[in-house]
Amino acid sequence: MYAMLLRAPGTPLVYTRLPDRLPGNDQVLIEVGACGVCRTDLHVVDGELAHPHLPLIPGHEIVGRITALGRGANGLALGQRVGVPWLGLTCGACAYCLSGHENLCDHPGFTGYTLDGGFATAVVAHQRYVFPLGERGSDESLAPLLCAGLIGWRALSMAGHGRRLGLYGFGAAAHIIIQVAIAQGREVFAFTRPGDVAACTFARQLGAIWAGGSDEHGPEPLDAAIIFAPVGALVPVALRAVRKGGRVVCAGIHMSDIPAFAYRLLWEERSLLSVANLTREDGVTFLQYAASMDIATHTRPYPLQQANQALDDLRNGNLQGAAVLIP
Repeated sequence: MYAMLLRAPGTPLVYTRLPDRLPGNDQVLIEVGACGVCRTDLHVVDGELAHPHLPLIPGHEIVGRITALGRGANGLALGQRVGVPWLGLTCGACAYCLSGHENLCDHPGFTGYTLDGGFATAVVAHQRYVFPLGERGSDESLAPLLCAGLIGWRALSMAGHGRRLGLYGFGAAAHIIIQVAIAQGREVFAFTRPGDVAACTFARQLGAIWAGGSDEHGPEPLDAAIIFAPVGALVPVALRAVRKGGRVVCAGIHMSDIPAFAYRLLWEERSLLSVANLTREDGVTFLQYAASMDIATHTRPYPLQQANQALDDLRNGNLQGAAVLIP
């Protein structure tokens, strides 16, 4: 097999030939058809997430077909197209797992961080965290759903049922979730990097009723806001933008420090929440919902060997939609 390997944080990935993998108990071997490039991959590669399992194959928005079944891998079939998300393993025994909060497991494994991921021609995954995808849509179009879509879905659920929704940061996750939100009858206000005319235009094309820089004030108070950008300074900005009783949801796994802000921004029963990982129920529910409403993902494909270029384009804000690696 071949993979883009991270040997040390802050260094470029290296295209490497590796021994072929075999699935262990309760595992499947998947031939990778496409793997999305997520901002979390960027945090791992840049060293903003501590203690990755090195050397490491990043990537956790994986679409491919099962080529081998390990012992005990039941309910899946050879040749079946499946997806592999960020949460790749849980202990099943801690208080969180036993109470239906496996996303907060005390002993988790994360695809492309503590477990090898999909920037490769093949990947081994645990059967419990492999989602059947069916045959509708291309591998490339489905890959962003495995994290940008899933985490966006969980964030949208935590934002509540308010009609006016603000999205701060208009990248891969926001361009998926705006479609879901509008289908649910919400009004979406998009807040982009200041001066990013292309992102504002993209947001309006997808149905935002207003789009502007995060340094601007939207035309109306928001019922809820989701922060996708890893910028802590946006927290007080979003709190200022939501109405009394409104919610602000931080959807990233990493964010720069949140600056001090006046208590009055939080007062009047505003809520500040964070999203951590996903559950299998999130995966099953969202992927069924996405298939039923035919979400259109906007992608830019890159050959596997150009993973570093894809990461650079994401780092520098040179993408609309999602980058996807094609082995």
